[in-house]
Amino acid sequence: MVGVGVLSLPYAMSKLGWGPGVVVLVLSWIITLYTLWQMIQMHEMVDGRRFNRYWELGQYAFGERTLGLYIVLTQQLIVEVGACIVIMVTGGKSLKKLRDTMCSTCKSMRPTWFIMAYASLHFVLSPLPNFNSIPGISMAAAVMSLSYSTIAWGASVAKGVSPDVQYGYKAKSTAGTVFNFFSALGHVAFTFAAHTVVLEIQAAVPSTPERPSKGPMWRGVIVAYVVVALCYFPVALTGYWTHGNSVQDNILISLEKPAWLIAMANIFVVVHAIGSYQIYAMPVFDMIETVLVKKFHFRPTTTLRFVTRVIYVALTMLVAIIFPFFGDILGFFGGFAISTAYILPCMMWLAVRKPRRFGLSWWTNKICIVLGFLLRGMSLVVDIRQIVSHAGNYHFFS
Repeated sequence: MVGVGVLSLPYAMSKLGWGPGVVVLVLSWIITLYTLWQMIQMHEMVDGRRFNRYWELGQYAFGERTLGLYIVLTQQLIVEVGACIVIMVTGGKSLKKLRDTMCSTCKSMRPTWFIMAYASLHFVLSPLPNFNSIPGISMAAAVMSLSYSTIAWGASVAKGVSPDVQYGYKAKSTAGTVFNFFSALGHVAFTFAAHTVVLEIQAAVPSTPERPSKGPMWRGVIVAYVVVALCYFPVALTGYWTHGNSVQDNILISLEKPAWLIAMANIFVVVHAIGSYQIYAMPVFDMIETVLVKKFHFRPTTTLRFVTRVIYVALTMLVAIIFPFFGDILGFFGGFAISTAYILPCMMWLAVRKPRRFGLSWWTNKICIVLGFLLRGMSLVVDIRQIVSHAGNYHFFS
């Protein structure tokens, strides 16, 4: 549940400010926990059937075509592929930060080489069949996320407030402040983007009529969201408190001392990113291989799995090398995460469960949908503007 986006939360806070930033974080935590509960409840709502994929539930709720397949599937793919690209950039930058911290006198190297080094790990891991093949990696990733988050906020507290720290909005115009505000919403949304894989994870939980999977899955989500709170809130608040509006889009890049601790945190980020990449990539692998087998009549062999997954890793690596801009691409894909985490679960709940009109459940979901659409539209427009306006400062293949 804890994603690498946690490292950008102080940066998001610098665009939101103290009051709005805390409110946005708290509301995001509450709303996404609620929509996760809805997803878990809908996993086995039809007797004898389990909706093991996000798009399968979308098809059941909205129909086999149009909204049910293409829109839901497209949103899911954008978020999952986007997450893989962001994680690829994060893994490479963390390797570079590790090397620079441990060898400050060494000749500087471009991030490209570190992204390629990080990607090489996934060329080995990606051909593994499914989630059940990576339990050790998933457990290590969970432990590492808590570890590097603790180091991030602990090092921030130890450093204290930076000299001449400023907490005001960095933009010099009202329009710039508004644009930055909505861009930050995309950053926050991306950190709560696990909804697209929750059904795939629940599919691996044993289920019987007497003991349905929703019970242990919900308990697991509660534990995970407690960990999320312990990671997200301290990192966001202490990182912003220490650096103010000068914080970088990855808090570990802003921190320098103690060198050994920052190096350790970056090692933890790399390990966590390995597990996170696989979790987001597995549903994409499944979609690609399903299409190849059912539509193009390929044989479901180990060779097919190996070739398709290696090509996918290579493509996400190439995009990460071309666009190694953690902050802006995180905000851009975060706009789509608003749909998959805030909007679509509520729409599917209304379509499938049909709660009493004007009842509490009906109003709660309607409000989430309306707010989600407003935030999604503004966030995407703003982030496209940010990317275009910052294009002159980008160094492609840097």
